[in-house]
Amino acid sequence: MRSFLLRLSRIATYLAVTLLLLPVQAALVATKSQLAAAFPRFYHRMCCRILGFRIDAKGTLSERHPTLFVVNHVSYVDITILGALIKGSFVAKSEVARWPLFGVLAKLQRTVFIERRIHSAAAQRGELTRRLAAGNDLILFPEGTSSDGSRVLPFKSALFSAAESTTGMPIVVQPVSLAYVRLNGMPMGRLYRPFFAWYGDMDMASHLWELLGLGVAGVSVEFHAPVMANAFPSRKALATYCRDVITGGVAAALSGRERDGAGSAPPTRETPASPRAGVASSVAGARA
Repeated sequence: MRSFLLRLSRIATYLAVTLLLLPVQAALVATKSQLAAAFPRFYHRMCCRILGFRIDAKGTLSERHPTLFVVNHVSYVDITILGALIKGSFVAKSEVARWPLFGVLAKLQRTVFIERRIHSAAAQRGELTRRLAAGNDLILFPEGTSSDGSRVLPFKSALFSAAESTTGMPIVVQPVSLAYVRLNGMPMGRLYRPFFAWYGDMDMASHLWELLGLGVAGVSVEFHAPVMANAFPSRKALATYCRDVITGGVAAALSGRERDGAGSAPPTRETPASPRAGVASSVAGARA
C-alpha cells in the first residue's frame, strides 16, 4: 500500500508541475527568450526531487560553447537527470517526437530528432552542425539505444560527424558517464538495476509504474575532461576515445571506486578552459 500511495503521489505531483510549467516554456520558446534554454534545467531539477532521484555529480562541466556532451544511455529518465545538470538540447530518435506528453516536452527543449535510416544521414548531420554553429550545446547518446545499465554498448561513430566542423569553429566534446548506483541509500546491484534501466522490449508504462514506487535512487554522473574534436584523426577515433572514458567511468561508479572526476585526455591542439571550479558533489536542486 505504501508503494502504491508513493506512486500516486509522484504521478499527481509530476503532472501538476508539468502542466503548470509547460505553458511557461512554450511562451519562452515562442518569444525566442534567452530563458528558453535555462528554464528546462529548473524544471528537470524539480522533477528529480519529485521522482526521488539524488544526483552525485563529479568533475567539471564544460563552459565552452558549443559543447557536444557525449553520454551513455540507460533509460528515458536519463533525460531528467542530465537536464537537471546541463543547459542544452538533446539529440533523440525521431520516435520520441510522437510520444504522449514526453514528445511535447522534448520539442519545447528544442530536441534534435534524428532518423535511423541511412539516406537521412546527410540532412541530420546538417541540422546538428547548424545547431552547434549557432553555439547550442547538444547532448548525444551515441549508443543509439539504451542498455541494461551494467555496460556501455558500442558507439555509432556516424553520430559524431557533426563534430567535424567545416566552418573552422572548434568543437568541444565532453564525455559524461551516468550510472544508477544506490536505492534508498544501499548499493543497487544487478537485481534492482533493471527497474531503472529501460531496454529491449520493455513496456514504458509498466516500467515507469514500477520505478515510481521504489523510493530514492542515487545516480552518479561524472563529467570527464573535455577534449577538442579536431585533435582526433577521425570521428571513429573520437568515438572510441569517448567510449573508453565513459566505460571506465561507469565501471568505477558501479563498483563504488572513488575517482577524481576527470578522465585523461590525449594531446590536443587546444585545451578547453573551464572557469567553473566543478560541479557540486550533490546538486541541491535535484535532491529527493
